[in-house]
Amino acid sequence: MWAQILTAPARFEEAEVPAPSAADLAEGEVLLRTLAGGICGSDLPYFRGQLPLPWGGAAPSPAMAGAPGFPLHEIVGEVVASKSAALAVGERVVGWASEDNGIAEYVESAASGLAAYDPALAPNVAVMLQPLACVLEAVQRIPSVSGRDVAVLGLGPMGLLFGHAARAMGARSVRGVDRVARDDIAADFGFDETIHATSDVWSANLDDADRPDIVIEAVGHQQSTLGHAANALAPEGVLYYFGIPDDLNYTIPFQTLVRKDLTLMAGTTIRKQAALSAANEYFAKFPDLADRYITHHFAPSDADRAYSMAVAPSAGRAKIVLDMV
Repeated sequence: MWAQILTAPARFEEAEVPAPSAADLAEGEVLLRTLAGGICGSDLPYFRGQLPLPWGGAAPSPAMAGAPGFPLHEIVGEVVASKSAALAVGERVVGWASEDNGIAEYVESAASGLAAYDPALAPNVAVMLQPLACVLEAVQRIPSVSGRDVAVLGLGPMGLLFGHAARAMGARSVRGVDRVARDDIAADFGFDETIHATSDVWSANLDDADRPDIVIEAVGHQQSTLGHAANALAPEGVLYYFGIPDDLNYTIPFQTLVRKDLTLMAGTTIRKQAALSAANEYFAKFPDLADRYITHHFAPSDADRAYSMAVAPSAGRAKIVLDMV
């Protein structure tokens, strides 16, 4: 089968590698023919050269860095073999490639991270259900979004979805802050206002009356924005840190959290199938969302160019999708 292999920072090479087979599947796994994949911000540190971090005391998976198909976990595929009672051969599914190795013709993956979707959707549209699932689960964890003032730091693909979800769930106001001017697209995602500034400058110049009740940090890949978010919040506010950390330990602005009586929240998507089901229902209510969200398509053979574009935020660019077929 074909697969893209990250042979050096920012350099993919296509190779022919042995394809997994039905005999390789463990109980609860399926074999997928990949149809589409979405580039996530959590993939980008590896593209730039960072090695996967251990988690929970375990070493990084040997199937990750340098492996065929790595790094890509947002996938749509067709089930070609199954050892899961939940997913049948022939079904089209969306979700997580459990080994983050989705830039390949075939992948094995845990069925627990996959769910069927409306077959009327093209695969390169259905792929957005995975990031949408992550955002919806995160927003639903935050207490009382309805009627509150929300600010989102970072208006990349995930930040845009956070704005849309906060608006749909009844936020009183939704502001976005980004170093890239996002006026061209943010209004389509429910933002009342976009601030073209760094998060430190924005937070340092807020009047008390303008402080948000909730700040969602969707920038990622740095620590300083945690302090900026905490500084911006109104007393008794909620700071939600979204994304996979690049370091094992982060500096927490603890004095600010205590003095302002703030709540710090973070997490990852645990109930994947339930979250994907919620994303299916949400997308059915907002079927035009993909038209504004997915802005660029690439073939897997152009993975270098696709990931390089994803690394460099720019006006008019949101979600980048790899069309596998």
